[in-house]
Amino acid sequence: MHRKMTITLDEEVYDGMYKMVGRRHMSKFIEDLVRPYVIDASLDDGYREMAADRSRETEAAEWCNALAGDMPNEER
Repeated sequence: MHRKMTITLDEEVYDGMYKMVGRRHMSKFIEDLVRPYVIDASLDDGYREMAADRSRETEAAEWCNALAGDMPNEER
């Protein structure tokens, strides 16, 4: 979901951004610059890397399935 926000920029900064990225791309440009400072994506990146490692994911699935298989034998 996107939210609308009004910001104030120096005229020189606005003109430079207008020339560099164009009117219809300013929001995306600002969002891309700000995002690393306000959203901690390092955890997401780590999970993506782990999920891309097929052998690791296969080993993890086997481990989880083995644990699930032991559960009926557990005493409560």
